[in-house]
Amino acid sequence: MKRLLLFAAALGAALLLPTLAVAKGPDRASISGPGLSQPVRIDGDGEGGSSPLGILAREGGFFAQMYGATGSGTLRARPKTKLGPRYLVTYRVPGEDGASTVQQDLYPYATRGPVSYMSRGQTFWGTQSTVGGWFRGTASVKQMLVQAGLPATAPPNRAAHAHKLGVALGAGVGIAVAAGALALLYRRRRTSH
Repeated sequence: MKRLLLFAAALGAALLLPTLAVAKGPDRASISGPGLSQPVRIDGDGEGGSSPLGILAREGGFFAQMYGATGSGTLRARPKTKLGPRYLVTYRVPGEDGASTVQQDLYPYATRGPVSYMSRGQTFWGTQSTVGGWFRGTASVKQMLVQAGLPATAPPNRAAHAHKLGVALGAGVGIAVAAGALALLYRRRRTSH
């Protein structure tokens, strides 16, 4: 019986070990988005630890979205809270046959803490693909991002302001055209009497 248990444990470890060995972290991340004059680059060991890249990868959802690891931050769907401005994170992940890149949307100023999203099916290492999904990060992700160069508070959403300005200008033009049409109609009626 002992031999059977040892054999089962060894077989389980042999099957699990290749999966764990494949689950590598990034060695670089480049972050671009609002309020940044140039992308913020974070290099280092993204497989864990307390390095900035380790915090971003572990607590920002990289492992859950890349390989399907589960944890307390994994979300079933997009959160219903306000997400704020979107940043694009491009990770470089080294592999046996070279490095691959995958992208993640990051919302560091989301209500109730940072949120990230990685699309499903991004190809890496030639034959692998991302699991994807939504993830709620920790406050330490935002703290690290601010230390790395992101603004301390969410920059203004220029697209929303431009939309509001466009609506206001459109309404103003509409009122001016209506007023002009009414003046012309009034003038015609007055001259016809």
